Amino acid sequence: MSAQKFYHELSNLNLLPSGGKNPVCLVMQRNFAMSADPVLMDEDASSGSGEDDGHSKHQTVTQNSGRRKRSRKATGDAIVDAMLEIAAASKMRAAAIMRNEERFAISKCIKVLDEMQVVDQSIYFFALDLFENPNARETFISLKTERRLTWLQCKFNTAKCS
Repeated sequence: MSAQKFYHELSNLNLLPSGGKNPVCLVMQRNFAMSADPVLMDEDASSGSGEDDGHSKHQTVTQNSGRRKRSRKATGDAIVDAMLEIAAASKMRAAAIMRNEERFAISKCIKVLDEMQVVDQSIYFFALDLFENPNARETFISLKTERRLTWLQCKFNTAKCS
């Protein structure tokens, strides 16, 4: 997979900062440019025979260069694949967090509160203030239906005494 395709995939997942140059391509270009193999370059530079026919030296450079490019491409593809997996996992985690936040949203708590019978007006408005706390919302929604009013009353009485 090319860096451009990788950038496009990340862009589709909405995981890239907006504006500016393609950061993935810049990083990958820099890394690949810096990853030249000095051992192969030293071997390429001298044939060891003392003769300089030009032909064998050029052939060795071309062979080793092709092998090095294939190796870099395979490594680059593996890195791209791993980064795409990380990006996909990150997107799935973000979606799970959003679902969890929606489950305990203030609007959901108010809907459940409105469905409850015999809620005193002072407890109702106290509950609205209480729902500003995410932990209180999660507790309220997680409680069994028959325990919610008792929990609200206890919270209300505790706050009233303080």
